Amino acid sequence: MLLSQNHHPANSRNWVECLREVGEKLVARTKQLIKANRQLTGKIAESQRVEEALQQAEEKYRSIFENAIEGIFQTTPDGRYLSANPALARIYGYSSPEELKATIANIGHQLYVYPNQRAEFVEQIQQYDSVSGFESQIYRADGKIVWISENARAVKSSTGELLYYEGTVEDITAQKQAEEVLRRSEARLREQAAQLEKALHQLQCTQGQLIQTEKMSSLGQMVAGVAHEINNPVSFVCGNINHANQYTRDLLYLIHLYEQHYPQPVLEIQQAREDIDLEFLLEDLPKIFESMQMGADRIREIVLSLRNFSRLDEARMKPVDIHEGIDSTLLILRNRLKAHSDRPEIEVRKAYGNLPLVECYGGQLNQVFMNLLGNAIDALEQGYKEWERGRGDRDLFPNPKIEIITRVLDMERVEIRITDNGSGMTVEAKQRLFEPFFTTKPAGKGTGLGLSISHQIIVEKHGGKFTCSSELGRGTEFTIEMPIKSGVRGQGSAVSGQWSVDN
Repeated sequence: MLLSQNHHPANSRNWVECLREVGEKLVARTKQLIKANRQLTGKIAESQRVEEALQQAEEKYRSIFENAIEGIFQTTPDGRYLSANPALARIYGYSSPEELKATIANIGHQLYVYPNQRAEFVEQIQQYDSVSGFESQIYRADGKIVWISENARAVKSSTGELLYYEGTVEDITAQKQAEEVLRRSEARLREQAAQLEKALHQLQCTQGQLIQTEKMSSLGQMVAGVAHEINNPVSFVCGNINHANQYTRDLLYLIHLYEQHYPQPVLEIQQAREDIDLEFLLEDLPKIFESMQMGADRIREIVLSLRNFSRLDEARMKPVDIHEGIDSTLLILRNRLKAHSDRPEIEVRKAYGNLPLVECYGGQLNQVFMNLLGNAIDALEQGYKEWERGRGDRDLFPNPKIEIITRVLDMERVEIRITDNGSGMTVEAKQRLFEPFFTTKPAGKGTGLGLSISHQIIVEKHGGKFTCSSELGRGTEFTIEMPIKSGVRGQGSAVSGQWSVDN
């Protein structure tokens, strides 16, 4: 049967089949619609759950954002705020995030105390994509300066384009203030410790000087006492030698007269004459008296040198003969200058200028000479020992010598130079030469106070200069410059004018 143009079946049988097919399709379509409806209902429910979860998450984030103690921000690369939480506004002194965002249009120039720190902040994020613990000072809304610490990262699009910076801010002003208080406290403690150390060092120096002064004062008093006690009997001897010599000459003259008038004495006298060897006695007795006179004069010279050296009675400056002080010191050290079994004699060369009397503390100046000459002798002995260990031939050892030169520098100053050709000293030793308790001698050989006290005597007590020139293996030279007329008085020196040999 052919269908009409409206596609209706040409007979009833075709209509039935057509209706059945339509019904089957309708049922299938209905099932599909039901299934689709169920799926749509599930998706709607899932969407609702996702939306609720997003809403909860947003509310949670918003709660964290709004109630966080730390400031939270989002800023554009050019320095504007996209978002800020209340904590950030409070940190910066604004009443609300909106006021903060409306006020700050350029973070670097409006917020940072040092605008270049914004550039450092951006540079670090560009290099590392984040920054942690970035500390800086910022201005609050009221103009007060506070410290902040920032943690931030760069947020980029899927194509790598920079969108904004986000991060947190913490107010660390209290921490910085505590650190500053601690730093100042530590600085004060260090200063106090340094002052205590200095005071302790000064106390040790003073204690050492007092001990040395007391020791040398006792020694000086003993020297003066011995000189005085020796001087009395020596005066008796010297005073009587001349008389004894004259009496002896008179007796010898009387014997001569007896021999002249009684050329043939009795046998007993002849025998006695032969026993005493009268001819030798007459020849030797004047020599004995001459020798006794020389010895007595030598003792008097030594006593005078000891008295001149100690000068205990000098409590104020007096005009002093510098050369007399040097010679007295050399006389006391004469035994150390002589040749010993382990070294040759030390030669002393003196080139004295025509010095006027110098106004000074003579006893203290002698102490300086004793220190310098004693140290020179020590250096020469040490140099000889080192030379002997290295070469072993004493005949090749250069003559150990000390040279003393004095001269007038101008109408107001004199110069004294004491030089030796001993072992010299290192640069390090020379730099510490005048430090109290510093010594290059072996333990127990020196206290390290000699040159320190000498420097104090020359510079502080006499207003002079005291310098040293030395090179290891090439000897040492000390130079003293002093005013002829003193215009400087000592200022509290612990030195009382006694002498020592220490360094």
